[in-house]
Amino acid sequence: MKIGNITFPKYPVFLAPMEDVTDISFRMMCKKFGADMVYTEFISSDALIRNIEKTQQKLTICEEERPVTVQIYGRDPESMVEAAKICEEANPDILDINFGCPVKKVAGKGAGSGMLRTPELMLEITEQVVKAVNIPVTVKTRLGWDNDSKIIVDLAEQLQDCGIQALTIHGRTRAQMYTGEADWSLIGAVKNNPRMHIPIIGNGDVDSPLVCKQRFDETGVDAVMIGRACFGAPWIFREVKHYLETGEMLPEEPFQWYLDVLKQQVNRSVEMIDERRGIIHIRRHLANTPLFKGIPDFKPTRIAMLRANTVAELFEIMDGIGNQFQLH
Repeated sequence: MKIGNITFPKYPVFLAPMEDVTDISFRMMCKKFGADMVYTEFISSDALIRNIEKTQQKLTICEEERPVTVQIYGRDPESMVEAAKICEEANPDILDINFGCPVKKVAGKGAGSGMLRTPELMLEITEQVVKAVNIPVTVKTRLGWDNDSKIIVDLAEQLQDCGIQALTIHGRTRAQMYTGEADWSLIGAVKNNPRMHIPIIGNGDVDSPLVCKQRFDETGVDAVMIGRACFGAPWIFREVKHYLETGEMLPEEPFQWYLDVLKQQVNRSVEMIDERRGIIHIRRHLANTPLFKGIPDFKPTRIAMLRANTVAELFEIMDGIGNQFQLH
């Protein structure tokens, strides 16, 4: 599979763009464990052209994480074009347009998956952005606004006609948000449409090596994107890639190995920001990591971790968890 001049291996697996998750420190962790491409947090076009500092910081990328995609969103064609040009100056490998975010503050204002209610405007923005930059432009979207308007099969052809070089589809409607099961049948329908010739990337509920391989086999997608399943588990890319390449599950590591990875995440986050904000940023990963699921009476320990204010305090709690496992 190729996007622009970038050639990917068989069975490419990508890190999904996620707000407050895929900052540079986490992208680097996922890259280290085998993600074939990583995406920035999504960037507001309006905030970018107003030079909002926090938004500008999201454009920071480094050579070690390539290929890397910068993702933008908005609903005004002129602002999106201007933002696209600013993004291009940051020198990403690809520019992605977010037409999929379902959260109210984005979709409710007509951006993200809100664009699924105004497909003509979506296509206008896409066409203008493609013309405005010299790097490959891709799109990420959903099946449709709700169950009665799953427009993705026709929409995919129209987006392709605008000049995008790949399309990522999340197998839910906007109305579903993140509830229910992702429907990959329509993703497969887009991929198997003989009129489609750009790469199709599937996204939604890929949480294990077995599921990932199943999605490739059943739909024929060119790549699979992993989102929420990597929270507090960047090693999922290592496990998935091993299974895709060998057909065998990677043996489990000792508990301490996974704990050390989470500590690396904490340290990287703190190094990129500062101690207080770095710890706050990493709490979502510590709260959702599968490593601590199933530990009896774990709630007080989880609360203590999420209240920790220093790395020393946090690591002391984590070491206590590790010691418990060594004793058993």
